[in-house]
Amino acid sequence: MVDVTEQMDNPTFRSDTVLSDVHLHRPKKRHLMVRLNAAGQPVFLSHYKLLRNTEDLASNERVREAATEREREHQDRNGDELCDKDGNNLKKERKFSEGVEALLDADGDLEVVRRPQSASDLEAEDLLRDRVHPVILMKGKEDAFEDEEQECSCRDIVKIEHTMATPLEDVGKQVWRAAFLLADYILFKRDMFRCCSVLELGGGTGITSIIMGTVAKRVYCTDVGEDLLAMCEQNVALNKHLMEPGRGEVKVKELDWLKDEFCTDPEAPYSWSEEEIADLYDHCTLIMAADVFYDDDLTDALFRTLYRITHNLRNSCTVYLALEKRLNFTLRHMDVTCEAYSHFRNTLQDLENLQDRKIKYTVEPIKLDFCQFLVYERIEQLELWKITAAQLM
Repeated sequence: MVDVTEQMDNPTFRSDTVLSDVHLHRPKKRHLMVRLNAAGQPVFLSHYKLLRNTEDLASNERVREAATEREREHQDRNGDELCDKDGNNLKKERKFSEGVEALLDADGDLEVVRRPQSASDLEAEDLLRDRVHPVILMKGKEDAFEDEEQECSCRDIVKIEHTMATPLEDVGKQVWRAAFLLADYILFKRDMFRCCSVLELGGGTGITSIIMGTVAKRVYCTDVGEDLLAMCEQNVALNKHLMEPGRGEVKVKELDWLKDEFCTDPEAPYSWSEEEIADLYDHCTLIMAADVFYDDDLTDALFRTLYRITHNLRNSCTVYLALEKRLNFTLRHMDVTCEAYSHFRNTLQDLENLQDRKIKYTVEPIKLDFCQFLVYERIEQLELWKITAAQLM
């Protein structure tokens, strides 16, 4: 019998794992490890604040403007240094040369004098550095986290259980930036999504479905793997307080893109009832997916699933796809490439060019100039795509 306590005291991560930047770059935040899942992986609990009020949004906008201003200053710095309005360039250069000469030894080598760091310097450096701090919850230690639990009672806090540093096949158990991007868009366009019936493909931890559940009438959050779906269901339960005001409902279901049919086995966990399948086909007008385009075969399977489901819907449908374009150096190309993204774009174009008598697919990118409601780095590699599946007959 495996000693679970010993495993929790000594969590180990495989060397061939990937870690989401969402978990890596969370300064001043503790990662609370609450349990081990069925696969023996440590499960952590993270809290994400929703910026709903005007002050939070204004502060967020100021941060973005400051970042833009810093980037502009960095770009203009070279040109600015060439211009000296006070006419002191020559004096500064002469003084600099004299200072450098004073630091040279007899052979003309530069002697660098290193100042020992003070305690305050080390503290400042510590504050600026983003670190991951896993904290293991042990029995009888609840009081140590009382402040954090009080913070989580706020109605604007999303609580998500997730793993960290997983193998590639388990990346759905982590939170990814594109999920935050899609959540931002949902909150920005909340009136457009109000009272909709929604299907999410590859829901993972469920964070995007949970955000959608605050405005939509019903959300079917789907993925594969009993362990992952159990985690997703737990996250839905942890955030019931967010969905109660709008009385939204999130149902966690299994949907395997590699299979042509829904799982309807009543003995299988997270299977579909005939009533739920009928409800999906009769009322769903929105499909979404976030950060699921990292494997060509899975990308093909997702688009086949999209095609099959949109053809069975009673109404026209809008699809939102969020992703992060990731660059990798490959030995095959001996260059930095983004093969998964290129395959996604090609498949997207094939869908738009598809000659179909029943549905017309229209594809368009969405500008990322909408407000940010979650704290994360909205990097330029993030993209959001809109597909309109319009019924022709």
